[in-house]
Amino acid sequence: MKNKQIKIALKNCGKIDPERIKDYIAVDGYKALGSCLSEKMPGDVIDIIKSSGLRGRGGGGFPTGKKWEIASKFDADQKYVICNADEGDPGAFMDRSILEGDPHSVIEAMTICGYATGATEGYVYIRAEYPLAIKRLLIAIGQAKEVGLLGKNILNSGFDFEIGLKYGAGAFVCGEETALIASMEGKRGNPVNKPPYPVECGYKGKPSNVNNVETFANIPKIINKGASWFSSIGTEGSKGTKVFALAGKVKNVGLVEVPMGTTLRELIFDIGGGIVNGKKFKAAQTGGPSGGCLTEKHLDTRIDYESLKACGSMMGSGGMIVMDEDDCMVAIAEFYLGFTVEESCGKCVPCREGNYVLHEILKKITHGEGTLEDLDKLKNISEVVKATSLCGLGQTSPNPVLSTLSNFYDEYYDHVVNKKCAAKKCRSLLTYSIIEENCIGCLQCKRVCPADAISGELKEKHVIDPEACIKCGACVSKCKFNAIVVE
Repeated sequence: MKNKQIKIALKNCGKIDPERIKDYIAVDGYKALGSCLSEKMPGDVIDIIKSSGLRGRGGGGFPTGKKWEIASKFDADQKYVICNADEGDPGAFMDRSILEGDPHSVIEAMTICGYATGATEGYVYIRAEYPLAIKRLLIAIGQAKEVGLLGKNILNSGFDFEIGLKYGAGAFVCGEETALIASMEGKRGNPVNKPPYPVECGYKGKPSNVNNVETFANIPKIINKGASWFSSIGTEGSKGTKVFALAGKVKNVGLVEVPMGTTLRELIFDIGGGIVNGKKFKAAQTGGPSGGCLTEKHLDTRIDYESLKACGSMMGSGGMIVMDEDDCMVAIAEFYLGFTVEESCGKCVPCREGNYVLHEILKKITHGEGTLEDLDKLKNISEVVKATSLCGLGQTSPNPVLSTLSNFYDEYYDHVVNKKCAAKKCRSLLTYSIIEENCIGCLQCKRVCPADAISGELKEKHVIDPEACIKCGACVSKCKFNAIVVE
């Protein structure tokens, strides 16, 4: 439903040719930059961004104008503007879509940021897995230089600004700004203790302002339409709109952009069209692997920074995976912890060891070997990891465990006490058997069983040996008579 969406960051995507600068200029492109360079002092630009209430869209939600103001106050012979395009959340593709569909908006915004903070050099840190985004960024940078909107003496203002690209190898932890900067410098992408923050001591030890793609995409619109226009959208503490990548068991998957304060129900059922195949909604994971699972009781929660945090989740960069009644929440927690274990840089012990232990306990539970004591361990270890990890990856990685434990404790209990998975997702907890009255002895299931666990001759009733069965499901896929039941 388009009437529930307001396009700001995505306004030009799909409407202009991203490889033609004239198309961007035709929709007021670079008008904001011209206005800043000819009519506004750097402090005026910062005041507009501060008044707009724009907060970082990369996950942290720090006030953008405040960050720019802090960066502007440091004296240095060189400052940098860095665009974080390292989008690593499973199911997230917001930043990629903006860079592919409207690269000039990010270039314009970075240049405005450079003018406001006193930086003359900018970099887009982008994962190498985004070849089309990289191609279009390079084309856009070349076009902007060609017409005098980037480079030396931009629009005869005396202001110089250059933009280059730095490529990442797809490490999730490099979405954290200090790890990102380390990677830009050719070092291992490990986070470091803060302070000092990058706005004081960042890339090459110089003041560096880091914002993500979606944050930058809002800047030209705010300059053109005014701070009051932007701040009139959203909630008291969360202004403007947010782009979400709807994925999972929802009918209308894809990107949506909604005002802050839109409820989860509106996003999933009105815009997303509800759950596929008429299934019942079970949960939505917001904030990627760092977020938490929101349930039916949270459907009327307003989507803003504070409300999501109060529910045990977070905004994150905007990935949202919707789950239905057929999903096992214990298995979901195991999946996200597995991702975190793989992506942890390993620098600090709580994240490196704590998340590994959490993942091993979850695997133990999904394999039918868990105990009630393990549930207490999950909670206790999660709280320690959150409290003692070095960076945001470790500090938020236990969220999927804690939120599923809180909202779906009965599923955990069923796994460890009854050795059952109601969603039938945990293979080790399943039992395959044949309904005698439905079986005609066609041999189809027997022929495809890789473990020779099915006995019976042609036109005779078949039997599955539970000890030999490896629970692969091949027999179910071949049986045309609904003779095999999975419990």
